[in-house]
Amino acid sequence: MSGSALLAGDWNSWRGKYQTGVSDDTGLIGEWSQDGQNLIWKKDFTGRSTPIVMNGRVYVIGRVGEGVTMQEQIACFDARDGRLLWEHRDNVRNTYAPFSRIGWACMVGDPETGNVYSIGTGGILNCFDKDGKLRWTISMSEDYGARTGYGGRTTNPVIDEDRVIVGFVSSGWGGEKPMKGRHFAFNKHSGELVWSAAPGGPFKAPNLYSNPVIAVIDGMRLFIAGNADGNVYALQARTGEKVWEFHLSQRGLNSSVVVNDYRVYAAHSEENIDAPQMGRIVCFDGRGQGDITKSNEIWRYDAEIGYTSPLLHDGRVYYIDNAANMTALDALNGELRWEYSLGTVGKGSPVWADGKIYVTETNGRFFMLEPGETSCKLLDMEEIMMPDQPRHAEIFGSPAIAYGRIYFATEEGLYCLGEKNAKFKAGKAESLVIAPEAPVAKDAAPAHLQVLPAEIVLKPGQSHEFKARAFDDKGRFLREVKAEWSAPENLGSINAGGKLAVAPSKNGTAGLISAKLGEVSGSARVRVFPDLPWEEDFQQYADDSNPPHWIGASSIRSPGGKYVVRTEEDGNKILAKPTAYKGIQRHIIFAGPGDMKNYIVQVDAKVQQYKRKMG
Repeated sequence: MSGSALLAGDWNSWRGKYQTGVSDDTGLIGEWSQDGQNLIWKKDFTGRSTPIVMNGRVYVIGRVGEGVTMQEQIACFDARDGRLLWEHRDNVRNTYAPFSRIGWACMVGDPETGNVYSIGTGGILNCFDKDGKLRWTISMSEDYGARTGYGGRTTNPVIDEDRVIVGFVSSGWGGEKPMKGRHFAFNKHSGELVWSAAPGGPFKAPNLYSNPVIAVIDGMRLFIAGNADGNVYALQARTGEKVWEFHLSQRGLNSSVVVNDYRVYAAHSEENIDAPQMGRIVCFDGRGQGDITKSNEIWRYDAEIGYTSPLLHDGRVYYIDNAANMTALDALNGELRWEYSLGTVGKGSPVWADGKIYVTETNGRFFMLEPGETSCKLLDMEEIMMPDQPRHAEIFGSPAIAYGRIYFATEEGLYCLGEKNAKFKAGKAESLVIAPEAPVAKDAAPAHLQVLPAEIVLKPGQSHEFKARAFDDKGRFLREVKAEWSAPENLGSINAGGKLAVAPSKNGTAGLISAKLGEVSGSARVRVFPDLPWEEDFQQYADDSNPPHWIGASSIRSPGGKYVVRTEEDGNKILAKPTAYKGIQRHIIFAGPGDMKNYIVQVDAKVQQYKRKMG
């Protein structure tokens, strides 16, 4: 006999279409075994993230190779039988993360186009069509100063309307030099930057994966995410303008929020801002503006929830703490309903489907549970071991539910579970389920002016036409407008239609072009690089500064940056490297566009000796 499943569509983003870890699928299994029971297929794959499932295909990021061949792998499998359909490999650079921590981020699929997007540990943002053709790629580290530390944790991309949005701790150029947690929204079709935002203060942790959610609260479409400074921020999803902030932790956030109506649930496991206990889950009212920390809290429950994200279903919030204890709370008042121990290390987030909770534990365990009002019943638990080593296979990701099946990735393989005799039929790709926005008033006045592209790299003698778009105070698009344009002399001249003619530049320059509509204004960031060769003597720059077009030149402790201009006793200016605040005495900056290659750098270097040190 075989059960029939209500096929509810794809699982094309990390937490499903509701962004809460809930699937509409029914007829799902409650037990399986590695010997074959309800194991439809398994493929060799070394994964750390959660798969997505869309248009009959499974997309997942992992790692592959040994020694000099070690790379990050983006792979696509047939969801029916597990056949490898295509793969793409990227070299991993510009990160301190070791190979074992490569492939943190989950991919995201776009139901409208069928395209899929990946973000690598080294900051490579890729857009593929369903057959693996690379549509466009961006090096977030080389073009926007994105950084990942030794932990390698990386935020998932999210699709909203015509935007794909990613987040990093970054140090860019100009006004974006300070190292902060930032979000970047790109046009999902072209890779053109739509907006960037740094809503918070200096970062408290370089590694984070608090993945964003899109929600409509009080009629406003919001992008909500935890930040590297310990706050949760809500931004207008189309403009990046900050709406509110909620201070949750003394350090950066990894757990993602979930939203139900106007209630926002957020968790962490670091120092609390007002008590000695470590960690907390908070429910707060997401209606409001500015700092809502003190005014909008509804309830709190102290627990160390630093890596997993809550599951929200039917009036219950389920979370897994750092020690792999799963807890059920009343979603309205935070009262404890039950607790259940899964093991010792909690990293994967729980998923609800067909009356069951499916969840992983880092030490190779996969659980199928039946949640009740006051307790939780174990249906099945399998321990997955490494085939050639006497240890468990690590599992950091979460299950993905689609087509009446359960897909998940481990260090030891990619699994598909389900009823073997059930008919397979790929469902329909669906966009995120989000509440409707309030309609735009006919007399709505422009409150925000967005200039497109928001950032661009040009060459001397080139020209580019910018566009200005007006939005109301709720972040809703009004119309494309004719604005008053201006540009600094070093960039060139811009006409009334927004067309910039780039001025000559010897070694590169940067600045902002501005647009104004009545009392509302906006700007776009422009860097200019001539063709090689370049020659730089630093004579034009003030002391304790560096070239404004350099990426990643900011430093945590040095006021000027990682490299700063200094005036010698003879009046000559040089570029100096201050001592690093801590750690390796290595500073990385990017002095040109990310597509530079096949070049040689020649420098005149001066070293000084102090006792037995030279540098």
